[in-house]
Amino acid sequence: MGMPKDFAAIDLMVGIPTDEHNEAGYKAVAAMQRDGAGTATPMPAGYMFKNVPSLGTDPARYVDAIVAEMDRFNVGKAMISVAEADRNPGVAERHADRFFLSTSVVPINGMEEVRRIRKLKRERGIKALTYFPSASMPQVAINERELYPIYAAAIDLDLPIVVNVGVPGPRLPLRTQKVELVDEVCWFFPELKFVMRHGGEPWEDLAIKLMLKYPNLYYCTSAFAPKHYPKAIIDYANSRGAEKIMYAGYFPWGLSLERIFAELEQLPLKDEVWPLFLRDNAARVFGLT
Repeated sequence: MGMPKDFAAIDLMVGIPTDEHNEAGYKAVAAMQRDGAGTATPMPAGYMFKNVPSLGTDPARYVDAIVAEMDRFNVGKAMISVAEADRNPGVAERHADRFFLSTSVVPINGMEEVRRIRKLKRERGIKALTYFPSASMPQVAINERELYPIYAAAIDLDLPIVVNVGVPGPRLPLRTQKVELVDEVCWFFPELKFVMRHGGEPWEDLAIKLMLKYPNLYYCTSAFAPKHYPKAIIDYANSRGAEKIMYAGYFPWGLSLERIFAELEQLPLKDEVWPLFLRDNAARVFGLT
């Protein structure tokens, strides 16, 4: 049958840039790259992506442009950050039903960060936390103590945490996001819903072993064009991992929805896996209706 088109997908990674090339949004990460890569291209991992989408020069039009693309490819809901929603009034004014909110965590802030998360859950209804270990400053690894209060709060608030794992695209050290570090966190916090983001390469086989081991460990396909999804992940989704693998794109950071959905047509998923991959797993894990 191939990819079905009779229901709307949930996308676990859509972004709203700050400007045409998201230079303001990328500023902090670009500054951490010691080779000056951020001066050649605003995107910190620009060397990995060709034909990065542009939403034009008018940020006031970005939200409508993103929703138009979501409509074109039948993406019903997408996860964006609270910060993106706050600087784009069109999210709340015209498209509140199309987005659900997450917040990026700063573990070095300790209990202040925990209180901020609790407030966002209470007042804004956030559905997830996100964390990019290699871009944290100072760098805090997945299994380090600064994150433990945040993991505990995530359990109390029933919030999944979505964490970059594997070799980072930007030229930043990888020690903070080795897949093996996830093991200790899932062992200590068995109730924590932990979603691995950005591929996990070159440790995708280890990621699968850990998902087999821990019931609340998941994987989403963010920042990978479908033709580059690791084969092991596709095989796992088609077998014991059907309820573990979730769709996430990378629009407009590095991939267009047009490219993503054209390549998804060729993805060799079993018919019964497609609804789980595109919608049902995310709806269950993130508590979406």
